[in-house]
Amino acid sequence: MNARPRPRNQAGVSSALLIAGAVLLFVGTLLHPMHEDPNDALRAFGEYSADHNWLFSHMAQLAGVVAMVAGMLLIIGRLFDGPARDFALLTIAFGAASLAAAAALQAVDGIALKAMVDAWAVADDAAKASLFNATFAVRQIEIGFAAVSAVLLGLTVLLANIAFQQAKHCPVWMSLLGSAGAVGVLIGGVATAATGFSDVAMAANMPGSLVLLIWVVLLALIELKRKPVEA
Repeated sequence: MNARPRPRNQAGVSSALLIAGAVLLFVGTLLHPMHEDPNDALRAFGEYSADHNWLFSHMAQLAGVVAMVAGMLLIIGRLFDGPARDFALLTIAFGAASLAAAAALQAVDGIALKAMVDAWAVADDAAKASLFNATFAVRQIEIGFAAVSAVLLGLTVLLANIAFQQAKHCPVWMSLLGSAGAVGVLIGGVATAATGFSDVAMAANMPGSLVLLIWVVLLALIELKRKPVEA
């Protein structure tokens, strides 16, 4: 009785968000001035004070995560009345938590550390010693947020793939691809929590992140080709 056609442009909007998010996240990661050795506090001070790419990097990364999760949740929102309902609700909950953690991570890394860099530029030797110690404390907080953000994002994508599969929204191979990427990101989050921003953590995180970017683009293409769904 209350059934009505879904707006035709929903697929276009969700697809645009997914692709834009993937591009922004990739560009933001390339721009980040600390991706080589973020544990080196002295190098961090030098790079952040000399290179303002940190601002564009953090803006792009956060916007990319927001866009990708928003596009995925827009798709998930259309699965509420089917067998995937429970997994769809869990996906939304973890997606919201993932966005909150990602925003906190960008704030800590982009705002707190930049404030320390500005203070370092005018500090005397005694103050620099205190700032140096404070930097490591900030980095530990950042590591925590990075680990939590990666784990929550991995769980979000994993739940989304289960929901898509139950709703027969994606081919089996797409669900397997997305789940593989999600597990890779989960492992990367655990490695980050255990070792910080180490080479081990980066090596664990990058394959999963790359697979997820491919999955997001393929999901966007599937959405564009999908016919409008009746409510």
